[in-house]
Amino acid sequence: MKNIPALDPKVLGLVTEISKEPKVEAAIAFIKDQTEVAMLEQIELCEIEAPTFHEEKRAASVAERMRQYGLTDVHIDEIGNVIGIRKGSGNGPVLAIGAHMDSVVPAGTDVKVKKEGNIYRAPGIGDNCSGLRALLQVLRALEKEDIRTVGDIWFVGTVGEEGNGDIRGSKHLCANNKLDGFVAIDSTDVGRVLYGAVGSHRWRLAVDGTGGHSFADFGKTPSAIHAVCRAGNIIADIKVPEDPKTTFTIGTIKGGTTVNTISAHCEVDVDIRSVSNDELLRVESEVLGAFEKAIKEENARWGVADENGLKLTKTMIGNRPGGLRPHSCPVLQAARSAQKTLGIELTNYAMSSTDANAPMSHNIPATCLCSGGKGIGAHTLKEHFIMEKTELGPQLVLLTALALAGTETTKPLLG
Repeated sequence: MKNIPALDPKVLGLVTEISKEPKVEAAIAFIKDQTEVAMLEQIELCEIEAPTFHEEKRAASVAERMRQYGLTDVHIDEIGNVIGIRKGSGNGPVLAIGAHMDSVVPAGTDVKVKKEGNIYRAPGIGDNCSGLRALLQVLRALEKEDIRTVGDIWFVGTVGEEGNGDIRGSKHLCANNKLDGFVAIDSTDVGRVLYGAVGSHRWRLAVDGTGGHSFADFGKTPSAIHAVCRAGNIIADIKVPEDPKTTFTIGTIKGGTTVNTISAHCEVDVDIRSVSNDELLRVESEVLGAFEKAIKEENARWGVADENGLKLTKTMIGNRPGGLRPHSCPVLQAARSAQKTLGIELTNYAMSSTDANAPMSHNIPATCLCSGGKGIGAHTLKEHFIMEKTELGPQLVLLTALALAGTETTKPLLG
């Protein structure tokens, strides 16, 4: 990749030092040795249904596995997140490592894993059962080698990352706990490090009126569809910056009943995105204002008072906050240093929408790393996972976490 920001040599030196600690070397080797065991766990978790908003059964299994692997402080919070706390030596930072538990496929979908050589086929096998597998591998390695940290490490299975779940688990976690750092595990490409969180606000905007006959009532009643068309014309000309990248679109539109009817109802779904919360809110205000203006214009066109004319109903259907981390952020520097130490090339330094959105929006040092292996066809019934170099994901997360939380011989990067 071109124009990659500089890597802090002090952080790289620290991570290299940590990687050479005997216990850490043993933990890295253990992760690789346990590849087959970890894959079986990934399969077992995948075969437990966990559609968004109904992750309870998979959550119970994740919680039990955390206890089995040595954590005594494990609970499921009010919203359904599984949280297992591995205490540090005291007075250190709190680092959360999270992988989402939900899958996009609805209840009743066949999630039985089918194996073909090193290829495993099932909806959710990669996104995000591979992330849960990596999360638990890190925990097992720390416990197996009795690696103690200065800071506390929270192992978290989050709910509601996908779709209309709206990263509700991550948002709840960050809003109700004091965290000093956050590493999400999602997707499989270990060459990817996220430095930005793409925020999105989504609205369903419904316009309603009395409607009428296209000929008999013409001139007497405003049209819901015409009002939406007016709004769309205004929205199409909204100016947005290239940096920070900000976008908008009317994604769906529906309404009307017949060709010879003045429509009584029309609704659209609008998607607005930016890595800047300020730009997100600015464009959102313009979009909503466009609909309010359009309705007034459509009512006025036919001489109908606003109180007797079209009405607007605004329903927010998505709210993912955005954020951007400086390239000097300790989480980014630690993750990139861990990549270099493990011989992983940084091939995708990017922005996306993941559980890391919530901490970034709170200005908490955060990123999203990947699980290892190769996931293909995420969010489809043909999703499959190729088991190759799957150890690299948990090894990367392990080294990153130890640099951030501190070891028996090193100070934590997180303040």
